[in-house]
Amino acid sequence: STPNMPLVHVKSRQSPYQGSKGQERQHVDPVKVPWNVRFSDYSPPDYTDPSVAAEPVWADKDGDRKSMKWNQLDGKVNRKSSLAYPYHVINYMPMNPRGRTGLCGRGLLGKFGPNHAADPIVSRWKRHPDGSVVVDDERDPVLEIVLVRRKDNNELALPGGMVDAGDTVSRTLKKEFGEEALASIEGGAAKTEEVKQAVDRIFTKGDPIYSGYVDDPRNTDNAWMETTAVNFHDETGEGFGEIPLQAGDDAGAVAWVEASDSMRLYASHSDFVRETIRRRQEDYVQRMAAASQTGLR
Repeated sequence: STPNMPLVHVKSRQSPYQGSKGQERQHVDPVKVPWNVRFSDYSPPDYTDPSVAAEPVWADKDGDRKSMKWNQLDGKVNRKSSLAYPYHVINYMPMNPRGRTGLCGRGLLGKFGPNHAADPIVSRWKRHPDGSVVVDDERDPVLEIVLVRRKDNNELALPGGMVDAGDTVSRTLKKEFGEEALASIEGGAAKTEEVKQAVDRIFTKGDPIYSGYVDDPRNTDNAWMETTAVNFHDETGEGFGEIPLQAGDDAGAVAWVEASDSMRLYASHSDFVRETIRRRQEDYVQRMAAASQTGLR
């Protein structure tokens, strides 16, 4: 059998760089991605987007690099990677732990090193009008998840976002779902409060799906995305199964979408959804088996 090769990032080598006016990356063959593979002609262009170079509050100041505390909490900024090993720092520049991307600098990312995000995977079972769960041709229950259409690149994505300095992943998961998906609930204050309580209930119990590096088109040699993806599942459909979804700040459109193994989503979101489908269907089958056993007694 073939050994499990480490994932070579693909979206992190896409050229031209996302959102730039044609900024090309140096071409890097997949075999040349790891830093320990010799690549004597490697001299990637340096690019930091003007929106980051202008030093807004959420971005690092380039001049502060010598005093930054790498691989640890630096004041309120979390510079620790969620990977099992620390990243290398050369000449006060953190190096992408997954290897070469064909571009140095920060691109669109505010922080040198890891830029932390949180991605909530909010799910429910697809149901018939009588409330029974819809099953597919293979008798597997059909899962629906909340997705947004990103305005920056028109791709479908989970309603996630960046973890602000000093904030926690769990707070960010709930906040981002609130901002993106529940932006303008119609039906007045009572309806808004009812939905908020449903969200609070389900967001107390999540199933961690992934924590680590993300193959993201914004990544560079010195700045990269890491995320924590957590599934919040409404088993009965009585929690936020009935939430009327409206598009929020960063989203062109937001809706419950039928989840499938073949769906194409932003960054590594498809991988997170596939794992969520696998786990929830497995739970469902076990519950049905247990219920039928109980019924036989």
